[in-house]
Amino acid sequence: MPEILQYTFMQKAFIVGIFVGILCPTIGIFLVLRRLSMVGDTLAHVSLAGVLLGLLWEISPLPFALFLSALISFLLEKLRIIYKNYAELSLAIVMSAGLGLSVILIGITKTSDTGLSGLLFGSILTLTNQDIFVISFLALLSLLILLLFYREFFFLTFDEEGARLAGIPVERFNYLLLFLAAMVIALGLKIVGALLISSLMVIPVAAALLLARGFKKTLLWAVTFGIFSVLIGLTSSFYLDLAPGGTIILTSVLILLLLLLVRKMLISPKKGGSEEHDEGTTCYSMPDH
Repeated sequence: MPEILQYTFMQKAFIVGIFVGILCPTIGIFLVLRRLSMVGDTLAHVSLAGVLLGLLWEISPLPFALFLSALISFLLEKLRIIYKNYAELSLAIVMSAGLGLSVILIGITKTSDTGLSGLLFGSILTLTNQDIFVISFLALLSLLILLLFYREFFFLTFDEEGARLAGIPVERFNYLLLFLAAMVIALGLKIVGALLISSLMVIPVAAALLLARGFKKTLLWAVTFGIFSVLIGLTSSFYLDLAPGGTIILTSVLILLLLLLVRKMLISPKKGGSEEHDEGTTCYSMPDH
């Protein structure tokens, strides 16, 4: 057995990390293609406030963070409907409220610097057996929901009005997607941290969009990059004594930069400026089932 797997806390970190590495890009691709990339940041601030409230009231932080995030996700969709022509405004409102509440709670709970750092940037040392059970169960539940309603989410992503005309309950599935996003963010708080978890929902997807034209291929690449980012990031953080959350995100960024470099080297310039047009073509212009 490799040295890194001889430590119980690293075994727990890899279990949770793999789930997070799969779920974040899977949810993230639906958000990115709907121009809702900032939903992750918004719900992450709410999750942080939930964790702090749990600590203040001496309630298990993870379930409470999940509950609060799920509750706010419904409010977020309501605001998105109210500000239909200014969708980003609803994100800004909720993010500001979550951040303001978190700052107040940090002072009230008198969280130690170590504890605060773990909340913001992740701490694999704080993972408990209960966390592993809850995270594994909820992760499998999320994947099952995505599998069962894959076609509905797909249709909703590319043609919301068409989905409505086809009889799909659009509002219900919008709520469900935001709920799943809230769940994934709450699950990833301990390993990646509140300030970084949303990056794992976006960066692997951004890298995958450089490679694939169809939706399914893009999703598979995004999940692959998510898993690689977690595995390489956790391994590097162990041997180099670095913060796991930051190392995971930097790994995903390096993968993206490497792909951009290789793509730039392989694509030869075309006449008439058509190169720029080609590079801008992404998978959502050619959806597949």
